[in-house]
Amino acid sequence: MLTLASKLKQGEDLKGSQTSVSTSDSTRRFSVRGKLLVTEVAELEANLPCTYKVHFPDPNKLHCFHLTVSPDEGYYQGGKFQFEIEVPDAYNMVPPKVKCLTKIWHPNITETGEICLSLLREHSPDGTGWAPTRTLKDVVWGLNSLFTQHLRDKVAEYIKRYAR
Repeated sequence: MLTLASKLKQGEDLKGSQTSVSTSDSTRRFSVRGKLLVTEVAELEANLPCTYKVHFPDPNKLHCFHLTVSPDEGYYQGGKFQFEIEVPDAYNMVPPKVKCLTKIWHPNITETGEICLSLLREHSPDGTGWAPTRTLKDVVWGLNSLFTQHLRDKVAEYIKRYAR
């Protein structure tokens, strides 16, 4: 939490020292991302279920962190799955990039760790893609749904389609 508070103060100091004429779009975008991340990460850490852990490999980079998911029920109970979440400069207009770092068989996670989740797409065919009103908490709950939804039908469908 100390890092979050210092990041927020640093952002306020930057805001006070910049003139509106010399502020570039990327600096403005970064400060929007930075302010959003400070509040969203604090909210996320305060409301995270006990089966989830957030880890910042570099505490100075709030835009790059790892999430460890340890499901306590279902097919994946007892497993530990690590995800890398990278928040781009254009956040909250574009979704974060999420990659599964743990090898896993899952119908919504590829062998290379790419995740098929509607809310991680800018434009989703079903209309449930990313929107600027979404937050990191939505991303975490979306990842949670990958482990809590009933996969029995998907597994049977997968076997029918690909088993030879």
